[in-house]
Amino acid sequence: MVVGIIIAVIVVLIVLWAVSAYNGLVTLRNRVKNGWAQIDVQLKQRTDLIPNLVETVKGYAAHESQVFTQVTQARAGVVQAAQSGDVAQRIAAENQLSRALVNLQAVSENYPQLQANTNFMDLQNQLKSLEEKIAYA
Repeated sequence: MVVGIIIAVIVVLIVLWAVSAYNGLVTLRNRVKNGWAQIDVQLKQRTDLIPNLVETVKGYAAHESQVFTQVTQARAGVVQAAQSGDVAQRIAAENQLSRALVNLQAVSENYPQLQANTNFMDLQNQLKSLEEKIAYA
């Protein structure tokens, strides 16, 4: 009789441990999904900000068409990758867009009038804030 009770207690403890472990895994999975959702929102905001930034820079550096084409193509790649749902493709597209934005920033530094433009500075600050949020997430 005592052996039966001990076995029953052990079985109950194992079941409780299994349920607790499962709940912990579900919680962790939900945190990961939430984290990716937050990153996705920030990346979408960054993608939406880029056309305004390109148009502002175009007004001052119209002859830098190669950089504008690079940024526009990179942005299109991000949109396409986001729609495909392929995570590896999305990461590659986002990295390409980041490199294109670095090139755009380098071009903008050659135009002091652009650096003085409040709209450009506001867009740059928004982009910087989004990049920080992405890095934090």
